[in-house]
Amino acid sequence: MTENLFRLEKVKGILFDYGGTIDSNGMHWAEVIWMAYQYCQIPVTKDVFRQAYVHGERTLGRNPIIQPYHNFRDMLKLKSQIQFEWLIEHKYIPSTSTEEPGQIAEWCYRYAQNAINNARPVLEALAIRYPLVLVSNFYGNIEAVLKDFQLDHLFNSIVESAVVGIRKPDPEIFRLGVEQLAVPAENSVVIGDSYDKDIIPAQEIKSQTIWLKNTGWEDYKGTETADVVISDFVELKNLFFG
Repeated sequence: MTENLFRLEKVKGILFDYGGTIDSNGMHWAEVIWMAYQYCQIPVTKDVFRQAYVHGERTLGRNPIIQPYHNFRDMLKLKSQIQFEWLIEHKYIPSTSTEEPGQIAEWCYRYAQNAINNARPVLEALAIRYPLVLVSNFYGNIEAVLKDFQLDHLFNSIVESAVVGIRKPDPEIFRLGVEQLAVPAENSVVIGDSYDKDIIPAQEIKSQTIWLKNTGWEDYKGTETADVVISDFVELKNLFFG
């Protein structure tokens, strides 16, 4: 853990990112899904996989495929199916690859469950001491996802991009989160895995920042800064409770 300018005594409320932070311990979800592809021995290169992943995210962004009632397992299956449809269409895998999307989804679901089980005690302890607000780029189903993982009771409020019509890295979505905390921005701290989408906009609104740094979508430049840099979610316990 690297500490710079973090002032614990100033913190009156916490803004948490969800995807990539709570559910994968800082690992970008493309990397998690790629690990599942390798585990399931899907015969594609990482470059081809990344093309399929981007296609899937753009498809989900354009079309209301994911519905508010879909939990995380449902969402993973839909993502995997879209990726495999693209891979089959471009002849990277045979058209008989029909069971693999479900296998990918189950592997990723177990990964998320393990990460959340590790994060849960920290979140529960923080929720006793501070108001917690979730600020997430998500598909409109974050409440179903939180309920499925039994995390819904820990957050005072949720600011979800698909609901409010603002996406990270727009700092306005974090300003909405601060409003839900009902504390001044300088008395809030943003905790997230994405330097560009979490840390930079949080700095713009004068919130303190804790960067959960793991494997991202792109390589880091080495010039990134945050008030605290951690490599494991559970490090938050020592940071906040000593």
